[in-house]
Amino acid sequence: MNIAYNMDCMEAMRRMPDKWFDLAVVDPMYGIGENGAKSGSRAKLAKRIDYKPVDDTPPDEGYFLELFRVSKNQVIWGANHFMAMISRNASCWLVWDKDNGNTNYADCELAWTNFPESVRKFKYLWSGMRQEKQGANHQYRIHPCEKPIALYAWIFSRYAKPGDKILDTHLGSGSSRIAAYNAGLDFVGFEIDSDYFQAQERRFAEHIAQVSFFVDKETNE
Repeated sequence: MNIAYNMDCMEAMRRMPDKWFDLAVVDPMYGIGENGAKSGSRAKLAKRIDYKPVDDTPPDEGYFLELFRVSKNQVIWGANHFMAMISRNASCWLVWDKDNGNTNYADCELAWTNFPESVRKFKYLWSGMRQEKQGANHQYRIHPCEKPIALYAWIFSRYAKPGDKILDTHLGSGSSRIAAYNAGLDFVGFEIDSDYFQAQERRFAEHIAQVSFFVDKETNE
């Protein structure tokens, strides 16, 4: 199962049973103005990308209550902006080191998790057109808050197992969906913006078409 819905995640979560998902990996808007409206204002090395601005209103406490109710485990990006609402201690924070050098973008992004282990770091260059993977693996960004597929692949390799059901309440560009598909995990995602929903639908369809073309059905290689 790998499916996305063009709807408000709060409306969807209210209909879900308790602990329905094994893992929620979410990236809600932080409410800091990084919504695409000024996407090109800090660009120095590449042509600006004019994204459609998104609503960057951060979630309220009710969102986190529903998220914790419907999922057994959570990875919450940008949680340093939401700690008063999450209100739970954590030993395992995830640190995404963007390896972006001397820029005025954030050096890292942080994710809160409920896993009982140590802090973990993932280093992956992500600065405009400069990315860790170039050439055929270059990720052409379609969303102002897009994260690399490789980041989600790393998360799923550490914190998910075959048969797990994954939830993403703020699907955005669909990177999490593609990584879940590649890992063979069940996945449900929600995106409220119809334009970005359609963009990630096209991206996902293109990805699975490419995988189907190049992967040998007999060997899965």
